[in-house]
Amino acid sequence: MNKFFSRKDPAMRISIDTMLGNLLLSLGKAAVGFAAHSGALISDAVHSASDVGSTLIVMIGLRMSGKEADPDHPYGHERFECVCSGLLAMLLMLTGLAIGKGVVEQLMSGAAIPMPGVLALVMAVVSIIAKEIMYRCTIRVAKQLNSQSLKADAWHHRSDALSSIGSFAGILGARLGFPQADAIASIIICLFILKVAYDILRDSLRGMVDSACDEETSKKMADVISAVDGVKRIDLLNTRLFGTRIYVDVEIAADSTLTLQQAHRIAENVHDAVEQAFGDVKHCMVHVNPLD
Repeated sequence: MNKFFSRKDPAMRISIDTMLGNLLLSLGKAAVGFAAHSGALISDAVHSASDVGSTLIVMIGLRMSGKEADPDHPYGHERFECVCSGLLAMLLMLTGLAIGKGVVEQLMSGAAIPMPGVLALVMAVVSIIAKEIMYRCTIRVAKQLNSQSLKADAWHHRSDALSSIGSFAGILGARLGFPQADAIASIIICLFILKVAYDILRDSLRGMVDSACDEETSKKMADVISAVDGVKRIDLLNTRLFGTRIYVDVEIAADSTLTLQQAHRIAENVHDAVEQAFGDVKHCMVHVNPLD
């Protein structure tokens, strides 16, 4: 288990640190939320608790996707990261719906809403600062490693920071004489969680259904290929996302009088140029057509 979650891996290290931080935050917000009678802070605590589970999912996904190709998976295991991102999105959706259901039932019951204590305001501020630090640390590592699931986890932290801002506003409003403000803030937090979950799910599905790269990346790729000596024309350029990696299929036209060896050398040069220029490219397949 220690080897599986080794702190020598930067992705594992930041995940373990944020998971422990979220566990402490969740317990702190729940305790203060109940003591200070703040529904928004309790909702926020549930959100932080979901972060603990989501980070664990991300850690497992990172380990699975990093495994080498084998006979049963000749293209590698990168899509495991997309699967884990999808699970994270569904966990977020369930969290958001559960929060929203509880708050709506409370408002419809007509029961008196107690005024939250000042300690709830202090805890909300602590949460905002802590979650923003987690977001910045995680997104930095995610960009370094180009990890889709780690980016999703970073935005999960950012969503928690923003939901804590909503908690603060709701608690403050309730203390200023608007008791429904705390409950309304909980509903806003719920909607925001659902929006983040949708975005994560959309990106994870994009990595699993062979979607093409964005137009800008494809254009840059075409420019790199066209610049290779001997390439007269690009007849076809197809890209597909495989998890966080890219597969490229390209057909180029070359002088028809070239020998097979010369045409092969041009194809190799195109292959090497694409893989060197784009670190996310896992493999580039090149086919050479005669120019005429």
